[in-house]
Amino acid sequence: MLYQWYELGHASMVPVRAMAKVGELALTHPLNPLSHFDPGRQLAAALDLFERTTRAYRNPGFNIRTTRVDGDDVSVTERCLIRRPFCRLVEFARDLPRDRASRDPNLLIVAPMSGHHATLVRGAVEALLPTHNVFVTDWQNARDVPLGEGEFGLDDYIDEMRAMIEYFGGDVHVFAICQPGVAVLATVSVMETDTSEAVPKTVILAGSPIDTRVNPTIVNTFAEARSLAWFEHNVISEVPWPYAGHGRAVYPGFLQLSGFMAMNLERHLDAHRHLFGHLIEGNHEAAARHHAFYDHYLAVMDLPAQYYLDTIERVFLAHHLPKGEFRHRGRLVDLNCIKRTGLMTIEGTRDDITGMGQCAAAHGLCPNVTAAARHRVTVPEAGHFGIFSGSRFRRLVAPEIVRFVRSNDPAHEEQYDFSRYSADAAAAAARGGTQIIDADAYDPIADNDVAPDPARMRLEQSGLGLLSDPSHRATPDDYDVFSQTIKLWRFAMEFVVDGWFGFEDVRRHSRSTIAISPNYATGKPEDAVS
Repeated sequence: MLYQWYELGHASMVPVRAMAKVGELALTHPLNPLSHFDPGRQLAAALDLFERTTRAYRNPGFNIRTTRVDGDDVSVTERCLIRRPFCRLVEFARDLPRDRASRDPNLLIVAPMSGHHATLVRGAVEALLPTHNVFVTDWQNARDVPLGEGEFGLDDYIDEMRAMIEYFGGDVHVFAICQPGVAVLATVSVMETDTSEAVPKTVILAGSPIDTRVNPTIVNTFAEARSLAWFEHNVISEVPWPYAGHGRAVYPGFLQLSGFMAMNLERHLDAHRHLFGHLIEGNHEAAARHHAFYDHYLAVMDLPAQYYLDTIERVFLAHHLPKGEFRHRGRLVDLNCIKRTGLMTIEGTRDDITGMGQCAAAHGLCPNVTAAARHRVTVPEAGHFGIFSGSRFRRLVAPEIVRFVRSNDPAHEEQYDFSRYSADAAAAAARGGTQIIDADAYDPIADNDVAPDPARMRLEQSGLGLLSDPSHRATPDDYDVFSQTIKLWRFAMEFVVDGWFGFEDVRRHSRSTIAISPNYATGKPEDAVS
């Protein structure tokens, strides 16, 4: 009944949200005298926050219209090449002559099927479009897949990946971001065992949980402290009517989002506190960057229950792949068979989802990949999102991917002038010159606080601030996503009331005592840190 209650709550808030939006638009209209004074701005800011925190966010789409190739702006068209019930293969076709496009290698970006839409990898698509023909696996929201399409488990995921890879006939490089790394390695191993001619030229893994026994994070310890039956009983729910997939068992996206936000709760609360200030002060540019980031971050999708439970059991609990016990449809997966495919791993030193070494463990599990076809990248000060999006990715990771791909693709190795490559320019072109703020821009610099923060003190008194204590976060028994979510909503509503009746004190305090990222203050994006 959890999903039903969630939908009922959202439905009941629709008229209230509509009234809040109307009120916010009226209070911010330039012809309204209240829009020029603090009381009107405070009320408008409170209504804006209320409307956005109670909204059900939809898939925002990639919306990439242009990129930059050889110094020139080139239009981009999004095309669906393969359409299946649970996944689409999407091409970002650049408007280039056929002979020019053929000079660039094909890159298949395998987006994570972990709660967010494929648009989460938009930054990677932007940065790599100037140098590759880019394709993305666009996983579908399980609640929109009719029950008649059948179940979808980890074995089905591997079958889907094989079909996508074989579409290119061997002329492709695979970039697996986060969760799909295990399935991609298993897929390549199965293809090598079958002596398929369509094996990819390289596999690039970014933050993939190949061996979660290495440097376990709170995500790993939380999973290991519970049985599979616990997950099945507590987080699996049925899709309610009137969605097309009503009756399908899923892991709801709103639960995954609650977990993501609870891990860095103070950062998200601080971001919304700053949003209050920006709206009152009329800093619309900063507010727009906040809205753009959270429009993507808060848009989540449901996962098929069987796939979710398979992943929990085989990847996080039993560690089948690193133990050499992983099977696909009953057949043992042998990573020793991987010989013709290059291997690159990318890790961030501040990744609190996939610990350092978990992804790089793939090198030890694939001993027959030649030394010349291996590459390991460690990104300093980067968190989980920073290894595939943000300015750090564009500066440090994307150029490494370009070089690794071409060094393992003789047909394209000598055909690119690296001096003309700029991932930053490509990202700016794809966004029409409007930069979308990166997650690190919301990271307050706690060491620069010069006085106690009343809002932070209230946060800790409510029990939410304890999540920043490493000893608390390392104890999975104390981590209850449901109670933390309820506390978060209660705290948010209290803050809305503050916005109406007492925000001036909070605003004055935030100006004098809260030091935020300098790049955020100047409107320049910084790197994602999870």
